[in-house]
Amino acid sequence: MSPARRIAVIGAGAAGLCAARNILSKPHFTPVVYEGTNHVGGTWFFTEQTGKDEYGIPIHSSMYKNLRTNLPKQVMAFPDFPFNKSLPSFIKHTDVLNYLESYCDEYKLRNHIEFSTLVEKVEPLEPDNRFTKWEVTTYHVSTKQTSRNIFDGVMVCNGHFSVPRVPDIEGMSDFQGRLLHSHEYRSPQDFENRTVVILGAKSSGTDIALDLAPHSTKVVMSHKGSQFKSELPSNVEERPVPLRFTQTGVDFVDGTHIECDVFMFCTGYKYTFPFLGNLVSVDNNRITPLYKHLINIKYPTLSLIGVCCIICPFPQFHCQVNYAISLMDGSAKLLSEEEMLEDEKQDFQARIESGLPPRHAHLMGHRQWDYNNDLADLGGNERITDNVRLLYDLCHRRRTFNLMLYKNDEYDLSGAGNFYKVD
Repeated sequence: MSPARRIAVIGAGAAGLCAARNILSKPHFTPVVYEGTNHVGGTWFFTEQTGKDEYGIPIHSSMYKNLRTNLPKQVMAFPDFPFNKSLPSFIKHTDVLNYLESYCDEYKLRNHIEFSTLVEKVEPLEPDNRFTKWEVTTYHVSTKQTSRNIFDGVMVCNGHFSVPRVPDIEGMSDFQGRLLHSHEYRSPQDFENRTVVILGAKSSGTDIALDLAPHSTKVVMSHKGSQFKSELPSNVEERPVPLRFTQTGVDFVDGTHIECDVFMFCTGYKYTFPFLGNLVSVDNNRITPLYKHLINIKYPTLSLIGVCCIICPFPQFHCQVNYAISLMDGSAKLLSEEEMLEDEKQDFQARIESGLPPRHAHLMGHRQWDYNNDLADLGGNERITDNVRLLYDLCHRRRTFNLMLYKNDEYDLSGAGNFYKVD
């Protein structure tokens, strides 16, 4: 019998648990999951803490108290592990954490997780060998012990919603109100009777604005997109992007001004992989060299799960993990380095030609479905059912035109025909 192939998994959030579960399903494969905290769930683990924890480690989670999913549970689930039927379609963050804990326990993953363990360095043992083994250096945060272990492959599942991206705006240092990023937001009660300006109107910006509206005096959504098609609460208004801060407020590019107590950046997050050194490059939010936004082109036994954005995450993690495993176990064909570089180049060029800026190199949106199918086909794995796409698109339309009420919708994917009813 051949010895088990050991795969290091970095992170025990949704992507890391998915990786561990599917690695375990393969004969002669075993995972070792390194998790910096003492729990599973990644960003879905809510904590009131912001800043750093008791060990001086930056808080990973960006959950806030009242968060409910902006996708229905029916499309969020891993393909072979549905959410509890008794839950509504749009669920609380605590329900998602319970789901991930149940997933972890169902597949007996805890014995494979080393908690409170940070990965400090990932290095190829043979830098000129595409199939090199890996040395992974870790640090245990409470014992302060460093360890080094050898692996046959590495799956990076550290997420990309923990290191805030904050643009530099003229006069920020002069502003006398509170400046924060959505990563630090926890409860609307902290902003009672305040005027809050939110920069950014994607998912987090709009959801936080609606969360704040019943408590704050006024909420201003500052963004560069077109005006919302949905009705908004009476004390929520839209403005263009800021031009500069004043001591007590914000000037906008259209010449208007708002006096405000709080300015919140809902401006996204940075990709960060400090433990990978020069194995990948991150430039203007684009990670290279990656084949299919996933496989390190020079070292294909190193994969980065969950890099893509504007996606239905858990099903895509499932597709990515299984394709990465199929390359490692030899069931999928591995292209040459030159072929993968060309594929990466063409993918990026197609995005630029479609009008996307370079910083959206990994944005998916409607592209995610062909991408998921491509990974499944290349790995000889089962595709995600098309009902997931249909329901995802329906939910997007409902959200666009009914931002305040779409989470009251209830969906059912158990049969053909209508997907939803409105209570």
